[in-house]
Amino acid sequence: PQGTRVIEYVGKWISKSESLQRCIAQNAYIFTLTEQFDLDGDVPWNPARFINHSCAPNCEAEQDENHIWIIALRDIAAGEELSFNYGYDLEDYREHPCRCGAANCVGFIVAEDFFDHVRKQKTLAQS
Repeated sequence: PQGTRVIEYVGKWISKSESLQRCIAQNAYIFTLTEQFDLDGDVPWNPARFINHSCAPNCEAEQDENHIWIIALRDIAAGEELSFNYGYDLEDYREHPCRCGAANCVGFIVAEDFFDHVRKQKTLAQS
């Protein structure tokens, strides 16, 4: 049901400097936790790492204290794929194409706050 904690996104606590190094090495499973630490979810005991991005997700990632929960945004049918918006910023967004297939897909993995900006950039590039 909507509002349900579906799964906790778990992993190793790592320093910000280690997080930066892992991001440079293309680790896409890192969440910000605190000012000092991030969470690296690229571990075998984290099945939540397999949840895909979508521009029209059925879940969202929510931080509660030092935990990251995947929460249902709406009722989800049995067998339906789980998805959430990865919430990437605009830095190097063109390096993260999106192929989610949603009707409102903006073509890149970015936070919903940036959808209008990305759409405007695509319109400018086409004219």
